[in-house]
Amino acid sequence: MKMTGADILINCLAEQGVETIFGYPGGTVLDIYDALYRYGKINHVLTSHEQGAAHAADGYARVTGKVGVCFATSGPGATNLVTGIATAYMDSIPLVAITGNVALNNLGRDSFQEVDIAGITMPITKHNIIVKDVAELADAVRQAFCIADSGRKGPVLIDVLKNVQTAEYDYEPKPPLPLKHIETDPAKVRAAAEIINGCRKPLIIAGGGAAAGNSSENLKKLAEILDAPVTYTLMGKGVISDGDRRNLGMLGMHGTVAAAKALIECDCLIALGTRFSDRVALNRNLFGGGKKIIHVDIDNAEFNKNVPVTLGVLADVDDCLKKLIPLIEKKDGNWLESAICAGQSVKLADCRAYEILRSAAKHAPDGSPLITDVGQHQMWAAQAYPLAYPRRFCSSGGLGTMGYGLGAAIGAAFGCGKLCVLVTGDGCFNMNLNELSTAVTEGVPVVILLMNNGVLGMVRQWQKIFYQKRFSQTTLKKKTDYIKFAESFGAKGILLSESDDIDAKLKEAFDYAIKNCSPVLVDCRISNDDNVLPMIKPGATYDTQLKKMED
Repeated sequence: MKMTGADILINCLAEQGVETIFGYPGGTVLDIYDALYRYGKINHVLTSHEQGAAHAADGYARVTGKVGVCFATSGPGATNLVTGIATAYMDSIPLVAITGNVALNNLGRDSFQEVDIAGITMPITKHNIIVKDVAELADAVRQAFCIADSGRKGPVLIDVLKNVQTAEYDYEPKPPLPLKHIETDPAKVRAAAEIINGCRKPLIIAGGGAAAGNSSENLKKLAEILDAPVTYTLMGKGVISDGDRRNLGMLGMHGTVAAAKALIECDCLIALGTRFSDRVALNRNLFGGGKKIIHVDIDNAEFNKNVPVTLGVLADVDDCLKKLIPLIEKKDGNWLESAICAGQSVKLADCRAYEILRSAAKHAPDGSPLITDVGQHQMWAAQAYPLAYPRRFCSSGGLGTMGYGLGAAIGAAFGCGKLCVLVTGDGCFNMNLNELSTAVTEGVPVVILLMNNGVLGMVRQWQKIFYQKRFSQTTLKKKTDYIKFAESFGAKGILLSESDDIDAKLKEAFDYAIKNCSPVLVDCRISNDDNVLPMIKPGATYDTQLKKMED
């Protein structure tokens, strides 16, 4: 059947099961948007800015496990996607960004709103392609989804020239391409089992790859057989329930003391889908201290990149666990109890943010996703907000993108159909607060906990500790009335002052958001002197830093 390129594109998206697209129209994508209108079966969310569209597609992908999709026009529309694409790339999130561009006869002539978006995004995509011929379009779309969702997931960009959108070509519907799976080497699994069976104190570390690999159930089975404690990286939050007694909490610079002590005392690390970033392996040269390290990852490039490992197993985490579990000998002993007790004497610091987060978790409906921006509030949320399910945590872990949260919360809400909790700071919120109008227009139930301390909290904390309190440009001095701002956009605003009853105010916020299917902004006033603790400084080893804490 003959179709225009624009119609072929939309039909190919339907082939892939795309139900929701986030985007913003413009000159070079008018034909695509016209085809979308005429097709009529795919929901489109008009964001306030293209960066918000990219973050929304990212949040949608994280909670659903599906490929997120966003549209943008050429030039500034395309470049506005870049931060969102880089965010997805760093966190291995499957995303397809589709941009328009000028016609072939205008390409390379500095035409109006022309930019080489493929060249710009080459370092931050798994793959990208400029479609110059309508005959190549359908295959390009199908290949993009296969690449984005195969192996180590990530973003793919398709730049569709204007002439391709208007040209006609024969369209034949096809099923999605089969995803490319990594075959787990049985010999590597047997070697891993031999190491694990020979150790006495195993510790499991769950990373973002464990979350992406849907490995929660088998990870729990392995922990039960080994009677082993479990810790996680920021990207692994939610893979094991925060209510599970084996869960020691987050590992890393702002992780729990229990997790840090277990890392020191264990004799075998079973690292599942983690890249040992500098926020976890603070001193890469000394991390692990001669322990046996088994690293299971879907990307061969991660083995020995940051931390030397005893055994690298190239595999999908869940597939590896399924093959590993039958080979593991049951362990009994006091290692788990010892690891749990090690952190019980150390409590989180007295901080109003923790009270707010615990109250929010109590009032949020079961299974509500937690979304964070980046900074102190991100770490407070990772430390204190309990999650019971996987794929319910969205945060920019690798790139650390301030302004990520609100767009991601919109995407997550569309993805799972549930109320979302957004934890943000006044610095982050000011970067993309325009997306509040999108949330209102689309009727997105999101409770925004705006941790308002009047400063760039995490940067200020570093200035306090490492720069002798020289607070250079970290005091915001904003005059914004966030309650009036929220109300001007059509949302409800609630002030939570330092003397207010936290439970009463947050119950009001959640009740309103649920009843009215609407965003609620809670302006949470907190002290600018509250810090994220514990804090293990960069370059330190866990043992020396913990000794200093104890002293």
